[in-house]
This record gives sequence, structure tokens and C-alpha cells, in this order.
Amino acid sequence: MIYSYTRSINGFAARLTDDEKDKLSSREGVVSVFPSRTYRLQTTRSWDFLGFPETARRSLPTEAEVIVGMIDTGVWPDSPSFSDEGFGPPPSRWKGACHNFTCNNKIIGARAYRQGHTGLSPVDTDGHGSHTASTVAGRVVEGVGLAGLAAGSARGAVPGARLAVYKACWDDWCRSEDMLAAFDDAAADGVDLISFSIGSTLPFPYFEDAAAIGAFHAMRRGVLTSAAAGNSALDGGRVDNVAPWILSVAASSTDRRLVGKLVLGNGKTIAGASVNIFPKLKKAPLVLPMNINGSCEPESLAGQSYKGKILLCASGGDGTGPVLAGAAGAVIVNGEPDVAFLLPLPALTISDDQFTEIMAYVNKTRHPVGTIRSTETAFDSKAPVVASFSSRGPNLISPGILKPDLSAPGIDILAAWTPLSPVSGNLKDSRFAAYSIVSGTSMACPHATGVAAYVKSFHPDWSPAMIMSALITTGGGELVYGAGQLNPSRARDPGLVYDTREDDYIRMLCAEGYNSTQLRVVTGSNATACPASASGGRSGAAAGLNYPTMAHHAKPGKNFTVRFLRAVTNVGAPRSVYTAKVAGSGSFVRVTVAPKRLEFSRLLQRLSFTVTVSGALPAANEFVSAAVVWSDGVRRVRSPIIVHTVPN
Repeated sequence: MIYSYTRSINGFAARLTDDEKDKLSSREGVVSVFPSRTYRLQTTRSWDFLGFPETARRSLPTEAEVIVGMIDTGVWPDSPSFSDEGFGPPPSRWKGACHNFTCNNKIIGARAYRQGHTGLSPVDTDGHGSHTASTVAGRVVEGVGLAGLAAGSARGAVPGARLAVYKACWDDWCRSEDMLAAFDDAAADGVDLISFSIGSTLPFPYFEDAAAIGAFHAMRRGVLTSAAAGNSALDGGRVDNVAPWILSVAASSTDRRLVGKLVLGNGKTIAGASVNIFPKLKKAPLVLPMNINGSCEPESLAGQSYKGKILLCASGGDGTGPVLAGAAGAVIVNGEPDVAFLLPLPALTISDDQFTEIMAYVNKTRHPVGTIRSTETAFDSKAPVVASFSSRGPNLISPGILKPDLSAPGIDILAAWTPLSPVSGNLKDSRFAAYSIVSGTSMACPHATGVAAYVKSFHPDWSPAMIMSALITTGGGELVYGAGQLNPSRARDPGLVYDTREDDYIRMLCAEGYNSTQLRVVTGSNATACPASASGGRSGAAAGLNYPTMAHHAKPGKNFTVRFLRAVTNVGAPRSVYTAKVAGSGSFVRVTVAPKRLEFSRLLQRLSFTVTVSGALPAANEFVSAAVVWSDGVRRVRSPIIVHTVPN
């Protein structure tokens, strides 16, 4: 017995075996028996949700040697997240510089790029760069939050690592030339990883893609690039940053939701999403904008006044229109009901169905009114779920390479901000804060970068592909496309890794039909040429690349057979035996593995196997998933397989 509750609660706490718990649960009069759970004051909820507590095992001396390059909007150096208190000097191998910026022993490099201009400051005037940098490597900062919301401790994945800042984005735009300059400097300066929360709505052929080119050169120097998968959902090119030498990261939810509520005059409550830190907006008239489409965009409300009223917006973006029109608040229909937005006035976002429900009240009430409450936090038992905005895949450039690679928290993430930008990022907002809440695959990317840096701190000699493999094969199961949720604690000790080097990528590109001229654009070497053995056509080009996942683009109703040639390197126990199992292939696809048993006698030994996938998918726009799981009884090395008929 630990406690007996008698004053307000009728119950007790005790240490029980499973059998004792089951017996007690079945007794009459016992309402509930549930396990003890650990709760903490939380700000960066995402790391705790990923099972990566502040007390996680660390290799502190080598963590201090890890340098993460941030290609973003710069950084706010005075944030407590970037204090260098207790840090020693930068690693002796560091070759970077600080231009128009005062560095410290935490931020050891800073450069800015804007179409060749010089004398620019790397200081963050937007907030995005500070947010991503602190998610990767921010110090532990106690007692932070956003106006009391989500209060607790903020931290990055590797608080002891160093940061090098490459400001290539300005006022929400980033140019290819600036990004390439940043990649170029970062790789030469000596960073170990690059975090790249930048993308477009469409993927491009690799020889036209600045990120693919820059990341290839970084990879040649042993530097892994982690990038955002894109915020296009199923639109546009489906997924961005698809080169196989880039880790492409989708966004998913955590178990914390930020809920905004509108209380109608009839007492009914509409629960939407918001980061509303304004005081409660008491009863105000509910009105529709005076235009035919219900838009609350600034141009649709031009010349109109809604002072003291709550605007009901069938569409309306970021709240700028209602602010300019003098509205007291806004209720905005949004296609992303899982995301809480920080808007420049009391507001919440809702679904179409909820808007219809509100309109039913408005249409039968002479003077409809509503109250907008401040944001509340709620527990989400369904997490993790892929964000509604997150680009889903498949990969339309290289269909045989599964992208995104994995998912990480990217919804309602609180991290460092800059006082030079309003807390919402909206220039019509007059509020400023040291920490802010943002959503996007931009927020997911630095979570993966941080875990990659964590793995690097234990394995300084691992190649970029080995680190990617460690993250991908230890994921928590597919969430639409990819290897599923990032798992930091398992990634440190994956057991087996799929290693891939520069020559392997070149052979894949040759097999995909890239000619020598295009290859040289990517590799930067006039000596690059396709080997005579690189053939087989575009459809099977990636089957021979030693990638941790497997994908195949099939034709609807057509039988197919594809063989994936793979090899794994032992990084677990010197003498170990791994056995393969196939999970979840379903009725349309058959998966076999040969051999099914791999016996290792030493570390870094490399053994090969073949995965054969056959079957037929009956219709277009379908996909089925399976996985090959190697296990030594302790570690599980999971390689997802996706077969799809999405039009290419």
C-alpha cells in the first residue's frame, strides 16, 4: 500500500502484480483500476510524447562536438535557448565564421545570403529560424510558455550540441542561389548535419533542385540533410525534397490539442482549434461579411467596418481581413481542423459542418451572439496521426524511393521566437513573445534533425545513410506513407543499418535515365559517368539501391513482380543472428525474403538478402503496405514496403 485516499477520494494506491490487478478489477464495488503514469510540466511536449525525456542517456563529450547547420531565417541570439553558459570553445575542426553577428560557444557560426548582397545580418526577423534551431538543439529553459499556455520547460533534442546559422530565407521566401550558397558554406565549415525546413509545392528533377544538389555535396562530405516533406497534403507534387540522400520528414500530432471554443447565445458550444491568448471575448453580435462568397480576405472586406462584431468567415486565411475591418473576433472555416493557428484577434478555426451548425442558429435567431473563449489544452488519445496539411507521397520523381521517410511532431509546437516579429508572424499583430506555437513540416523536420544529431553523438563515424537508416528502421509503423513515427530512444541502437554511398546513388540515377550532363550538375564532377551495368529502365531503378524502405509503382489490374536487393551492416552485437518476418502484406501482395536468417560474426559485417514482392492491385489510386522485420530477439529492424497505383 502506498496511499489510502479518504478525504475527497475513495480509493488507494498500491503496487500490484498483473494478476492482483485483474482480480481486484473483477470485484464488486471496484470502479476502476489503472496504472500510474508520469506527468510533467510541459512546453516542448513533443519530446516527451516521443519517449525522449530530459533524462535520456547521453554521450555529453561527443554531443558537444556535434555541429548542426540551420539553413533557415537566421536566429535570435539573445534567446535563453541559445545561451552558452557552461560551454567550452567550439570544436577545433570548426572552420566557420560569424559575419555581422556576435557568436558565442553555442552559436558558433552565422552567415546571411540574399542574392549576393554583402553586409547582411543573420539575426532572425521572422521567428521561423529561431523556432527550428531551438527544437534541434535548444538549451533546457524552465518556466516558459505563451501567455501561460503550455507552460513548463522548453528544450531541444541535443541541448549540448553547437549551432551554425545560415540565413537564406527572407520574409517567407528563399532563393535557390542563396540556399546553394548556404549548403556550400555549411559543408565546408564542418557541420555534421543540416536542417532544411524549406520546400516548394512541386518536386523537381534532381539536376534542377537546389536542395538535392546542395544536399548531395553535403553527403559527399559526410553530412546528412534533414528536410521538410512539404505542406501540400495530396495537392501539387504530393511530397517535396525526395532525393534518396535527403531525409524527408512528414508532420504528425502529439497527444496535446489546443482547443478554441465559441459559445453561442443559445448555450451551445462549438469546439474548434486556436492559439487564442486574448482575454475571453464576451457576448458580441455574430455577423456574416457583406460579400457573396463569405470571404474574410482583406480585399473582400475593403471599405467595410465590423467594429465590435464577430465575423463568421466561410474563408479568410490568417485573420488580417477581420483585423483591418475592426472586428472584435472571427470564426474561420479551415480545411485543417487538427491545427491551432495563432491569429491577430480573438478567433478559432472550425470545419464546414460546424459552420453549418452555427448558421442554423444564426438564421433562426433575431440577434445572434457568441462568446469566444481563450484556448484550452486537451488530451488527444488518437495521436500520433499524420497532419492534414502534411504531404503524403508517393514520390513522383523516383517512384521506387519511398517518401516521406518518416513522421515527427509538427502540430502546435512551442519553441523559441524572435522579438523582431509579432508572435503570430502577422504584421497586423502587436503582440511579441520569446516563445511561440507554430505548425508545419517545418516543425517536424528539426525533430528528425535533432534525433539524427543524437545518434551522431554516439556514432561519430557513421555515414549519412547509416544515420538515416537508424531513424527509419526504428520507426513506429507507417502513418500513410513512410516508416512511421520517429523513435529517438530506439534509433541510438538500431542493430542493423542500410549503408549507401555516393557511387550507389550515381548508379541509381543512371538507371533512372539521367544522362552524364545532368549527373554532373548534381555531383559537380566532370568525371561522373554512368557505368555500363547501370541499366534496367526507370521503373526498376531504385530496386537495387540499398535503401531502408522499398516502394513500387504498379499499373492497376496488372500482375507485377519486383526484386529488391538489399544489404545490412551489423552495428549491434558482434555475434548475432537475425531472423526475418513479413508483416501485413494483405491479399493483393505477396512478399518473400531470401535468406530468412542472417548470421553475423563481427561488427560492421555486411550481409545481403533479396525481397521479392509480387501481386496485383485492382484499381488506381490504391496502395498497400507491408514490412520486412529483422530481429535478433532484442532489436527490431523494420523496413516498410509500399506498392501503389497512384498516377505518376
